[in-house]
Amino acid sequence: MKANPTSTRVAKAVFALMATVVLFISNPLTSQAGLIANKKTTLPADQVSVTYAGFNENNVIFDVKFENPNAARFWLIIKNDVGEIIYRQPYNDVHFSKAIYLEKGESQIHPTFIIREGSEESVHRFSVSLSTKEQVSVTNVTKL
Repeated sequence: MKANPTSTRVAKAVFALMATVVLFISNPLTSQAGLIANKKTTLPADQVSVTYAGFNENNVIFDVKFENPNAARFWLIIKNDVGEIIYRQPYNDVHFSKAIYLEKGESQIHPTFIIREGSEESVHRFSVSLSTKEQVSVTNVTKL
């Protein structure tokens, strides 16, 4: 007995159509899932503090604090002027506090500090201008 070529073609066409419909329907769902998973939200401002703390001969100093009541794992990430990661360490301290010393190097630096916990993060960008001013003070200590 010979198979009917028309019914075979129709069956293949129906199968191809169904496969195409399934791919088109599932594709937006998977692409949306990726967008939702990669979306970052901001950590509450009262939990994170990054402040300029001063300088010494070779470094600019920043004070980084993070209140982490659940002791969840978080990352401290520091990027340089061109966006390269220069520091990246995980922590899980409840009351995290760390002094960060960045080398002065040039007349301007633009560090970025990121605290990331899961899909939440806090980003702090700074622009530091370094200038040296030479001051000379002369006093006469003897009178004639």
